[in-house]
Amino acid sequence: MNILGINAYHGDASACLVQDGQLIAAVEEERFNRVKHWAGFPAESIRYCLKVGGISVADLDRVAVSFNPKANLNRKLLFTLQQRPSLSSLLDRFNKQSKSTSLKQQLAEACHSTPEEIRATIHNLEHHTTHLASAFFISPFEKAAILSIDGMGDFVSTLAAAGEGNHLEYFDRTHYPHSIGYLYNAITLYLGFPAYGDEYKVMGLAPYGEPEYLEAFRRIIYPKGDSFELNLDYFTHHEQGIAMKWEDGAPIVEPFHSPELEKLLGPARHSKSEVTQKHQNIAASVQAVTEEIVFHLINRLSDRYKSDNLCLAGGVAMNSVANGKITQNTPFKNIYIPVGAADNGTSIGAAFFIWNHLLKQPRHFVLDHAYWGSEFTDEECLLALQSHDLQPQIREREALLNHVVDALCEGKVVGWFQGRMEFAARALGNRSLLADPRRADMRDIINLKIKFREKFRPFAPSILEERVGEFFEVDEPAPFMEKVFKIRPEKREQIPAVTHVDGTGRLQSVSRQTNPLYWDLINTFAQRTGIPIVLNTSLNENEPIVRTPTEAIQCFLRTHMDALVLGSYYVERKDIKSESKV
Repeated sequence: MNILGINAYHGDASACLVQDGQLIAAVEEERFNRVKHWAGFPAESIRYCLKVGGISVADLDRVAVSFNPKANLNRKLLFTLQQRPSLSSLLDRFNKQSKSTSLKQQLAEACHSTPEEIRATIHNLEHHTTHLASAFFISPFEKAAILSIDGMGDFVSTLAAAGEGNHLEYFDRTHYPHSIGYLYNAITLYLGFPAYGDEYKVMGLAPYGEPEYLEAFRRIIYPKGDSFELNLDYFTHHEQGIAMKWEDGAPIVEPFHSPELEKLLGPARHSKSEVTQKHQNIAASVQAVTEEIVFHLINRLSDRYKSDNLCLAGGVAMNSVANGKITQNTPFKNIYIPVGAADNGTSIGAAFFIWNHLLKQPRHFVLDHAYWGSEFTDEECLLALQSHDLQPQIREREALLNHVVDALCEGKVVGWFQGRMEFAARALGNRSLLADPRRADMRDIINLKIKFREKFRPFAPSILEERVGEFFEVDEPAPFMEKVFKIRPEKREQIPAVTHVDGTGRLQSVSRQTNPLYWDLINTFAQRTGIPIVLNTSLNENEPIVRTPTEAIQCFLRTHMDALVLGSYYVERKDIKSESKV
């Protein structure tokens, strides 16, 4: 049974292939076309997944798409009659729905086939149902409460449910226009961070401020029953829609707060202007109210369904600061948040919803690592290096690990390109930039010389799974950088480069079972330094994470990275000749 999952015509377009209940491949389209958060049809991702699975489009049995224009149709009609939204917003919605009707044609064109050759049944699934499936069906839990919470999908922003075996039971939906994801997005735009997906910048800025405006935000969003409501006086999306354009595939969202918000908080920040203490305090306040609403939703879900286990998905589940506080603020003890908790992961959820829920197949797969993307041989890496006139050193595994640790201890920043590329937003040790976490200046070095980004943004510690409790105030795995935890006070001075201003770290626990090479590298560093941690950030520079050796080399050449490891090959800046091609 071959099932293709697709997230299309939405930010972070992606595809995956599930064969007989096992995930075979998963990738985002942005990794191929190099457009961040690309929102069109994931043609190259689909071709990649079919290639890995050794099949053609004619071999597909089911195709699962993570949106359904017919979902919540009565609610949509009622809203249209009551609110009379603008013509442009209705046309935008119709445009997306019309594209979904030609999906078989688009799939055929993507695979250089014809619609007649596609025998697969195509399923349009409600957006939040696929989020639920991406969180529960691939989790380690037989039973769990489930919460999907994001901006908006198929007219719903939040869906609470429970999962048992291969069955989902739905509880409460929060419908448009009420959305905690929209609140965070609106404030992100208000604070002058205009790019789609910039909410993580506000989350990184928040610890620098105090929640001075928390009471003001409690007037903007507040609990109501098992859910919440927005005070729509502060927004325009319910009247005018949200101006989101993606003609070229890159989503662009226009601000949608009303003049009332600026009366309450002051003028919006221009993207080029200074980030002041006031902006930091607004970031701290929206983060604080977000946590209050999230914990309210989770606690009400716990009242509805008693379990120690919680599965969480949706764009708001990318708020790793809130995630790290769930067990302290709710009854749940075990939290599973999948890699690709945002819309990229709905392709995986769509496929497993078909396999487990619709076809009633038993669950035999747990998503415990992120390495589902492209990989390249040493020979391909060498050819790419030679095409850029680079003559690297080739080293056996142990020698390579020691050589990289030498470089890290010398204060060098090393690009690390190994194995299959990670799925979703975070580099987890296969397409990473690595550095020594003990150096207090390393954060500024990487931010200013390589990443060319804001100084306030933190970097993650990759730590041996067995030693999390030595350095963090909790002792639990976090393999996908999905939770922020307090670093033990006595350890913070030892790892300043990965300790955020509030004493926290967004850790990635590294398992010897799921990534033995990366585990061995960190362990080699630990044997040398006593610190079982390396600084890890994504191997890119204001672009999607690199996919190919050539992209890694180009990133190396145009930044101030000190060294690059491609498979077994090691190259340093001194090996660059002036005529090397970028």
